[in-house]
Amino acid sequence: MNWKMTVETTTETISRWGVVIFPGSNCDKDALDAVGRICGQEARPIWHRECSLDGLDAVILPGGFSYGDYLRAGAIARFAPVMEEIVAFAGRGGLVIGICNGFQTLTEVGLLPGALMRNVGLRFICSEVYIRVERTDTPFTRRFRPGQVMKIPIAHNEGNFFLPSGPLRELEDNGQVVFRYCDQNGEVTPESNPNGSLNNIAGIVNRGGNVLGMMPHPERRCDPLLGRPDGVDLFRSMIDHLAGR
Repeated sequence: MNWKMTVETTTETISRWGVVIFPGSNCDKDALDAVGRICGQEARPIWHRECSLDGLDAVILPGGFSYGDYLRAGAIARFAPVMEEIVAFAGRGGLVIGICNGFQTLTEVGLLPGALMRNVGLRFICSEVYIRVERTDTPFTRRFRPGQVMKIPIAHNEGNFFLPSGPLRELEDNGQVVFRYCDQNGEVTPESNPNGSLNNIAGIVNRGGNVLGMMPHPERRCDPLLGRPDGVDLFRSMIDHLAGR
């Protein structure tokens, strides 16, 4: 398959995005580039000590090792001044996406259920995986097809999603699972699960559908120069949602 070596930009409604930077974040520039240069939106960094998100339409909590991941991943980031405003922003219906360490932080602060534990092999994993789109009616997935398979990088040590059986069943019944690890044909198998996550869960939304957490890194698959740009339609889905709200 040949991928177009072009950058699609939006010349109509321009949305305003903030990318939170904690001490130890290392994917903030990737996220800013994906939303700004690739998707043509306004994007600015948000330092962890900021207490205002005025004027923003969407917020990204990027990957990395916030505060060195001391105690556990995301455990200290939850107390950053900016997180209080992000909780309020999400409560007002603002779009929030947490990627990798950002997902871990969203669970720590209570915006998403569950916990991200050590990978089942107790080793850091840096590789590419396949994930299947489970829902296409969210602000994050409207450009995808049901069951579409994406090839997306992962890079984490604590990506093993866990919930007790009762809340896990509730999560599934509510349709909050958005992405699952799968093989290249879209089959959900134990072998395609890189970290031991229950039910092969790779990404979930809150009940309101405006907060997404995922361990794979879509921002690293937006520029065609880096390979098939499977991740870019996640951000374009959010842009479409913001333009039509």
